[in-house]
Formats: sequence, C-alpha cells, structure tokens
Amino acid sequence: MAGSEHPELTHLDSSGQAHMVDVLAKEITRRRAVAKCRIEMDATTAAVIGSGDLIKGDVLAVARVAGIQAGKRTSELIPLCHPLMIGSISIDFEIEETHVEVTAEVETLDRTGVEMEALTACSVAALTIYDMCKSVDKNMVVSELALWEKTGGKSGPYSRE
Repeated sequence: MAGSEHPELTHLDSSGQAHMVDVLAKEITRRRAVAKCRIEMDATTAAVIGSGDLIKGDVLAVARVAGIQAGKRTSELIPLCHPLMIGSISIDFEIEETHVEVTAEVETLDRTGVEMEALTACSVAALTIYDMCKSVDKNMVVSELALWEKTGGKSGPYSRE
C-alpha cells in the first residue's frame, strides 16, 4: 500500500512512510486509559497464586511492579510512541478459579494519550505471572488484551461495550 494515502493511520505520512506524529500543537489535557487482559491457567495454579505459596515469592506483587515499570518504559518498546510524563499507573488483579484478570490504569497530563502505556503495563504484568508460574503450569495462555476505557484528547472518551 506504499504510496497511497491513509488519513486515518496517523503514524503514516502521505507516501505511506512511518513517522512519529507531531503533537506539539495539541492541548495538554488530563488523559486516562484502562486496559485489561486475562491469563488462563489450571485451577491449582490460580489457587497457589491466591495463597501466596509459590516458592518464587509473591506473584502479584512482582507482576504489579513489572507492569508499572513497563508502562513507564512504553516509548522504549513501541517505536513511534512519545515519551510521556506518567502521573500514575495502577495494576489490579482479580483471581478467579481458572484465570487471573489483569487491569492496568494509566493517567497523565500531556498532549497524547496513554492507551499504549496501559496496554503495555497490562501485558507485561500478565507475562510476569506466566514467568513466575511456568514451573508449575506451562499451559497458561495470556488472552483478551484490550483497551477498555480512554478519556481526554481530541477524539474524546471511549468505552468498550
């Protein structure tokens, strides 16, 4: 598709080349994004996570710190993301019988949104759970990573139905 115009794809210029979007003219506003994913696992694995009895330590505490760190470093991982001054990142977990739901919420006052930061934080938190539990359950699956909410910016609010 090189050479064709993609007005809806803001990371492509008029000739189809990748570029970082110029956000300097945008207004600084409060921006927030929430992402969720789940990590499917054996019921025994979920129980071990919930009880804190894994020999490697507190799985959720380590996953929370990993998710926060990843959210702050998103621009180092995703080439066209802007480095942002993150105001807050929270990572929450809901342990169910055969999965853990991971929720990441990121906020900033900036010229561009934090959707990628929330998605990155969420996925790295889930991958950390996988890493810490793979010795007892290699069949885990990280799935359903998605943006659930977004506020701030020109495009306005978004909420997944």
